[in-house]
Amino acid sequence: MTMTMERSLRFFAGTFVLASLLLGTLVHPGWFWLTAFVGFNLFQSAFTNWCPLIALLKVLGMPTAAPDR
Repeated sequence: MTMTMERSLRFFAGTFVLASLLLGTLVHPGWFWLTAFVGFNLFQSAFTNWCPLIALLKVLGMPTAAPDR
């Protein structure tokens, strides 16, 4: 299984949300703002079709998913 941009986006978003929830619970509630930031970026990318992480992964040469057949 090849790591594609789409899988990487879901992996990073999920990791950041879980990490910020853990840090917000155990360290300081201010970490919940990171959860909100990730959620906002996912929300706005649904309308603008632009995501900062996807832009970075393109620069790094990450492959995109092959179309379903």
